[in-house]
Amino acid sequence: MIQAITTNEIIVSEKESVTLPKGYKAGGMHCGIKRKRLDLGYIVSDVPAAVAGVYTTNLFQAAPLLVTQESIAKENKIQAILVNSGNANACTGEQGLADALTMQKEFAYEMGIQDHLVAVTSTGVIGELLPMGNITNGIKQILQKEYENEENFKKAILTTDTSTKEIAVQFTIDGKTVSIGGAAKGSGMIHPNMATMLGFVTTDANIAHEDLLSALREVTNTTFNMITVDGDTSTNDMVLVMANGLAENNELTKDHSEWDVFKQGLQIVCESLAKKIARDGEGATKLVEVKVNGAFSTNAARAVGKSIISSNLVKTAIYGTDPNWGRIVTAIGYSGVPVEPTAIKVSIGPFTVFENGLPSQFIEEEVKEYLESENVKLIVELNQGDSCATAWGCDLTYDYVKINASYRT
Repeated sequence: MIQAITTNEIIVSEKESVTLPKGYKAGGMHCGIKRKRLDLGYIVSDVPAAVAGVYTTNLFQAAPLLVTQESIAKENKIQAILVNSGNANACTGEQGLADALTMQKEFAYEMGIQDHLVAVTSTGVIGELLPMGNITNGIKQILQKEYENEENFKKAILTTDTSTKEIAVQFTIDGKTVSIGGAAKGSGMIHPNMATMLGFVTTDANIAHEDLLSALREVTNTTFNMITVDGDTSTNDMVLVMANGLAENNELTKDHSEWDVFKQGLQIVCESLAKKIARDGEGATKLVEVKVNGAFSTNAARAVGKSIISSNLVKTAIYGTDPNWGRIVTAIGYSGVPVEPTAIKVSIGPFTVFENGLPSQFIEEEVKEYLESENVKLIVELNQGDSCATAWGCDLTYDYVKINASYRT
């Protein structure tokens, strides 16, 4: 359990997530989309909650995203999220749209709420129709007590993930204990171009929709938009934040004296989930962090970081424990950011490998040994200004090819 709260201190627990905030429950079951594993999950709030979302920029947005965005636009509130895995319901035409609406309607009926208060989302194989008989049967049963289990929810949203991803934090606002919890899935089709995965964040904070959306967008730019696994941006993925107000703090806005506390808590949750997704990249063996310092703007620092973390040559070199700094420098050079090559310094962990436009002297065996660790850091000093950014990704392995070569079989 989470320890006692002290004023403005953010306490982190990775043992509880979306049901830690007051008034939430979650669950999941196997309804028959997949052969054996759990494939249908839900989060529900005791009361309608303010909601904010960010969505994939892929032009082939899946039917559930279209339904969810249209529903949220009605009053910027939802009370439930229904998720299926194993089938993306993407590129499925009018039938796919009708199926997403049926999922929403059926779950709303079971809960006794209006249809637009249910967000729906799907993840899995693209281009196949949902087995709606299995899903509707599952919806009729899923709210039974036997399926109410947060662990079930976290497992029901997974596809090729090797582990669940969750985090929760607590802090005080106006003397009230406020909680933020998060759970996510993501392993492949991950690229820094929001959205990059499925992320579900709950909070009992009392906060206006406009300010919640502003905070989510700002935090997304430094977390979910700064990870990559394989350079592919999915058709389905989104991040939703629900805020039901049951902590009973005074309404949070940007003018609130403790606004930054809330935003820091949201940052911690989203960054943790983003890093767990990057580390769980399909076939990955290492989490790779790229820190870019000394840029002339934050956008420039982000562009350089994304360029490096997205490079397949950098990723394969890290997998092979090859301190090939030339690949890092090359990625900086094609990032689109005007840099001065003779001003740049590149380090692999504590080892400087490139400086002033020339290779540095280093002992290759020492750098190779460092690259064998599960957490690898690359540091780039541009020496152009005071801005910085961090990006996260993973190595690229033989197993990534194996997983994706047989994804549908």
